[in-house]
Amino acid sequence: MRRPSRRLFVGLTAVSVLAAATACGSSDDSGGSGGSDGSGSSGGTTEVEVGLIPIVDVAPLYLGQKKGFFEERGLKLSFSSAQGGAAIVPGVVSGQFEFGFSNMTSLMIAQSNNVPVKAVANGIASTGEVGKDFEALTVKGDSPVKSPKDLEGKKVAINTLKNINETAVRASVRKAGGDPDEVELVELAFDQMPAALDAGRIDAAMVVEPALATIKNQGGREIASPMIDIAPKLTVAMYFTSIKYAQEHPEMVKKFQEATAESLAYADSHPDEVREIVTTYTKIPADVLAKVTLPKWPAEPNRAAIEELAKLGEADGLFKQTPDLDELLP
Repeated sequence: MRRPSRRLFVGLTAVSVLAAATACGSSDDSGGSGGSDGSGSSGGTTEVEVGLIPIVDVAPLYLGQKKGFFEERGLKLSFSSAQGGAAIVPGVVSGQFEFGFSNMTSLMIAQSNNVPVKAVANGIASTGEVGKDFEALTVKGDSPVKSPKDLEGKKVAINTLKNINETAVRASVRKAGGDPDEVELVELAFDQMPAALDAGRIDAAMVVEPALATIKNQGGREIASPMIDIAPKLTVAMYFTSIKYAQEHPEMVKKFQEATAESLAYADSHPDEVREIVTTYTKIPADVLAKVTLPKWPAEPNRAAIEELAKLGEADGLFKQTPDLDELLP
């Protein structure tokens, strides 16, 4: 079965990405807001752009910004939305964003293609509880599909091709005894999946919160927890920067790391505030938001789980060469 082509960054060569980074990279630390509205160590505030996906996963950064964790370190975050990590990677490398949020597979693909990225802070992890995770493979309530094996010959939506969600769907289909090569994967933004599933334009959707709660609210059901099928307590995504920015602005990276770590810890222990902040950057109704399953926000990535994810990605032919996790991870 023919499958759609890869998204933006997969087609970028290392040369073109490096050229873009050289042409567009940030050249100094004075940044955006110039020091009139904050009190960092230098007496000013540096504005940094962060490429994010508008999902529950990134709530800690919005919450940390609100609580002043970044301002205390002289940083002001500006957020830009994208459909997935595959679209954020070239934005970070070109200097459009100083930092970005991406699933681990997209980061490993980039690294294996010699795209100069460096993970700097943990993002999110699976809860490790099947049926009680922030992600799920879902179908309509009246769908004849009972198991991932039944998705052979069916159309399944993921947010971007060649990312962690593709690996996850394939892992669940394989675990259920099916052939993942017989599943038709199509790209669709998370927030568009509930309507597409309800209208029958797709047979299944690999979703994360808050789209998962929306699908359940409209009568949909889960047939698998694919991230858990990859590995228990999987590190799903991390925050990253370009190697160029990390080398030229180590103090900015350190401040971002410290503020992000504080934000992750705060979010993990204040779920009610997480749900409240999600309403500021998504359109999810309050009654649906109350049903959202939150991910885990641990301080450190799970290296063993990432290694398992890398093995699956390699088996699926996602990498030109084996990713160097020692170079990629903090």
